[in-house]
Amino acid sequence: MSPRKSLPDSARRAAAAFFPGHALARLDKLGEGHINDTFLVIPAGARHDKYVLQRLSPRVFKRPELVMANLRVLADHLDRRLRDDVAQHFSGWRLVFPLAARDGRDYYIDPAGNFWRMLNYIAGEMDDPLAESGRAGEAGRALGLFHRLVADLDPGRLVDILPGFHVTPGYLADYDRIAGRDGDAEEEYCAGVIDRRRAFAPILENAARDGLLPIRVIHGDPRPANIIFEVTSGKAVSMVDLDTVKPGLIHYDIGDCLRSACNRAGDDIDDLDRVGFDTGKCSELLSGYLAEMGALLTDADFRFIYPAVRLLAFELGLRFFTDHLAGDIYFKVAYRGHNLQRALAQFRLLESIEESADAIHDIIGKCGRAGGDDPW
Repeated sequence: MSPRKSLPDSARRAAAAFFPGHALARLDKLGEGHINDTFLVIPAGARHDKYVLQRLSPRVFKRPELVMANLRVLADHLDRRLRDDVAQHFSGWRLVFPLAARDGRDYYIDPAGNFWRMLNYIAGEMDDPLAESGRAGEAGRALGLFHRLVADLDPGRLVDILPGFHVTPGYLADYDRIAGRDGDAEEEYCAGVIDRRRAFAPILENAARDGLLPIRVIHGDPRPANIIFEVTSGKAVSMVDLDTVKPGLIHYDIGDCLRSACNRAGDDIDDLDRVGFDTGKCSELLSGYLAEMGALLTDADFRFIYPAVRLLAFELGLRFFTDHLAGDIYFKVAYRGHNLQRALAQFRLLESIEESADAIHDIIGKCGRAGGDDPW
């Protein structure tokens, strides 16, 4: 039996480690994430309680116990912030927290060495790509609330469990190590996009080095797929998938949220003609974000918003294309050429972002203070 076919059986055994002595009423595959395997768990006899069981990818998380240590620090900090929220500004925001296994740890390692954790389930819906009216504004508000809640959390308390994550020059170096062979027309297009923009890759890292952008706590993967919206009101109530929370530059979050939420076609598509950057959603999202976080941003923070969204589209396209050339060893794929298709979509989006540069600068100026001169 293949490892993939035996996964539900392994998941059932893992779930039993968190609910010893209890049968499971249901265990269903949940979502189609690129990295982890995720299941919805309902213990027998539980009328309303649902939980999320995940197997963390050993390809990505070499020290998964440190992921859980970060999650515990984050959960404790957010719990304190919400309990101290006398003005009820964060009313309705819901926390992700880990459950203890039978041995008291926040995780379970099965006999095959797989690393499992159980989290509380947050009811709601995800909207990826964003389709509902007003959801872009709520997505921006969610990211702003998250950044505001962790603004007083010392980044030094978190372990950088993914060194180099979102550090674009590192991804470019990875690409350079395997690039060079002749490819088909689509591969040549991707290589050309990368070569024409390689000098742009270190713009955010250089800004941090020069003291323009501080290291803060970031989510790391703030796509709409990781935002929970209340079904009836459409209000954002939580951000999930906290495995990538780490010290970093909030511009990686801002850029990735804009990149993913404002792509008219979404990330995983076959029809490249549908790809394009939606400046209307950009305006809604930045308005929501800056309404929560704008007062905590510096002039330099505003100046680097446009370079951030441009860079994150470039970075993800670069990562997808590199993984395609390497034989699809990082991202899950449904077919050979899947990562190439993903790269093509991101590079088309990058070109659309560049064509919309003036409009994006205008939006930044209208939503907050003037974006200033383009630093690139």
